[in-house]
Amino acid sequence: MSKGFFSGIFGKKDNASEAPDVAPSESAPETHITDSAPIDADIADLPLEAEAPAELAIEITAQTPEPPQKKKGWLSRLASGLSKSSEKLSGGVAAIFTKRKLDDETIEELQDLLITADLGVNAANRVTDALAKDKFDKEISDEEVRQALADEVASTLTPLEKPLTVESANTPHIILMIGVNGAGKTTTIGKLAQKFKDEGKSVMLAAGDTFRAAAIEQLTVWGDRTGAPVISREVGSDAAGLAFDAVKQAQAEAKDVLIIDTAGRLQNKSALMEELAKIVRVLKKLDPTAPHDVVLVLDATVGQNAISQAKVFSEIAGVTGLVMTKLDGTARGGVLVALADAFSLPIHFIGVGESVDDLQPFQAASFAEALAGVGERRI
Repeated sequence: MSKGFFSGIFGKKDNASEAPDVAPSESAPETHITDSAPIDADIADLPLEAEAPAELAIEITAQTPEPPQKKKGWLSRLASGLSKSSEKLSGGVAAIFTKRKLDDETIEELQDLLITADLGVNAANRVTDALAKDKFDKEISDEEVRQALADEVASTLTPLEKPLTVESANTPHIILMIGVNGAGKTTTIGKLAQKFKDEGKSVMLAAGDTFRAAAIEQLTVWGDRTGAPVISREVGSDAAGLAFDAVKQAQAEAKDVLIIDTAGRLQNKSALMEELAKIVRVLKKLDPTAPHDVVLVLDATVGQNAISQAKVFSEIAGVTGLVMTKLDGTARGGVLVALADAFSLPIHFIGVGESVDDLQPFQAASFAEALAGVGERRI
């Protein structure tokens, strides 16, 4: 991981080299000599008051600094991040509904398209049912189909918009972060730590994935970047014991937020279940209301596997909310709709890039428009 934290919303790719100790002078004009006369021309004998020969013209050009690039707004970045998913859906819809009526054949093709885009069978049926209600056996444009898709996605996801709120009554507010290795869990923790810090809250991190040295090191880097102290132990230490120590220290220092990382080894489900259950028991001994949030981090690129992951972790740890990462790296963004149908879990944040600003509170309407490829003018 590089040093620049959240260079661009929580960013990984911040490996720009450091600036030199001495900055170059600003806007120094450059002097260009047009050497149309021979370089060895004898001008030593010219009187001091004489003008220089015309052929030794001196051209002064001042450098004009390039205007700084305007940073894209969140809606633009969202549309860009979801472009792979949107292009798959928009292209498929256009191919189906080019000068065609909405009949049984086109409905079946549309359902297949939506299912392969990971929206799930239920959402696919709702979209086609809504279209067939008024448009069956009539010509329909691809724009109308995409708008119907956006409306259905927004309707499904709007009830699940829920900010990740830190309650001041909890000292600290304890967030248990869970998810498989590779989903972006530790990176998300670092980004959340920065967001909370920007809100004026004091944050502590706990490296509870004691199984992997890389996870401990990665969280330590994020702690350095955000100025959040990190509680860690040697590889192989008891994760529940570490959580106990972290809570005690966070209480002693009156921290606002304690975010606890955990292991994500689904290949050994029974061991993971036992470890997470033990962590929760320890937390409740110190604070009967803890953990105050159990946030599952899911990688959108895994498509339907996100459904099985959500199922397992809900059974193990009682998930209270979701963060969906890597939506910019896949054409399977519709899986968020399938997750909503399957679990109705609150959606706290979505990520469509590697910078801090690319992890944002979830907004169903904006997500639906970007996914379906409508509303670009507003974006």
